[in-house]
Amino acid sequence: MKWLTEEDIECIAVGATVLGTGGGGDPYIGKMMALSAIQQYGPVEVITVDELKDDQWILPASGMGSPSVLVEKIPSFEQLAAPLKAFEKASGKKTDVVMPIEIGGVNSLIPVAVAAMNNIPILDGDAMGRAFPEAQMVTFHLDGLKPELVTLGDEQGNVVTIEPADGYWSEKISRNVTISMGGSSIVCDYGITGKQAKESVIPGTLTLAKNVGGLLRGKRESAEHPISQITRLLNGHILFKGKAALIKRKIEGGFTRGEAHFEGLDNFQDKSATLFFQNEHLLAEVNGKPVAMTPDLIAVLDEETGMPITTEGLKYGARVVITAFPAHEKWRTDMGIETAGPRYFKYPYDYIPLETLVKERLDK
Repeated sequence: MKWLTEEDIECIAVGATVLGTGGGGDPYIGKMMALSAIQQYGPVEVITVDELKDDQWILPASGMGSPSVLVEKIPSFEQLAAPLKAFEKASGKKTDVVMPIEIGGVNSLIPVAVAAMNNIPILDGDAMGRAFPEAQMVTFHLDGLKPELVTLGDEQGNVVTIEPADGYWSEKISRNVTISMGGSSIVCDYGITGKQAKESVIPGTLTLAKNVGGLLRGKRESAEHPISQITRLLNGHILFKGKAALIKRKIEGGFTRGEAHFEGLDNFQDKSATLFFQNEHLLAEVNGKPVAMTPDLIAVLDEETGMPITTEGLKYGARVVITAFPAHEKWRTDMGIETAGPRYFKYPYDYIPLETLVKERLDK
């Protein structure tokens, strides 16, 4: 994947939505922005973490806010360009490489568009290995790095530059600015050197997203269902199969928050499941007991096609398979669990790894 092809982008859009755990924005919007930018500005080169030079300057570009709002306010090229220009002006540093801050539907592809517009490469890696709802929930924060500069832009041409004290203040201030901007913004933050990227970035996640998307988009040449293929690729587990019976969803504090309830089908016919989300799925319960929890990944897939369903795209009556995959090892440290574990989101559980929860169910 040295140069991104249109097929790569199609696959990344799908695969990143699986890894994005229901969040990260609408993949169709991200795909169209990336394809349009490449058609207008030229192809995008992909480089690996190992190919970075220590003194290169890497800048993440992403969307912030409620995914439900972003569907209504699709960013223009001008909005995509403004935060990077403002960051370079404030920092005095020229961007050598852009990268995704997270692997999620739109946020995996916004930096592709930014890379095309600026004729610079994109890094095959991100700072989450999934999608998370808050700005400090990145591996940079886990490694003690601070977002010394943050720039945000909206569709009206407003650009805001802040110098937060740390990741938590970056989240608080940026979120309030984003709310003032109408609930969505384009952001550049956590600029890092190549040396820092080699230590903190989760490598190869664009390639992983492409491979996952390829399984779903490709012709079925095997009797094995794509959901089973994805589960095996990601060392995951099928938690539940059912029909969406009730969805409670609202935009609050700049996030899409809520819960979804499912009635069991087939082997799960006598059971029920509930998903709790804040942009992303953060907790899954079956019959009132936890079966997967953040920072592990929880994904809702269409029963027939295996295609991922986002938190804002989930509809009553949808027949789904709920799956989960283990988080990157950085998130299973004490710092990772403190930053993005269930207690942080006020859920009444201490973190239990997915594998342990699955084993406990099988042992019963």
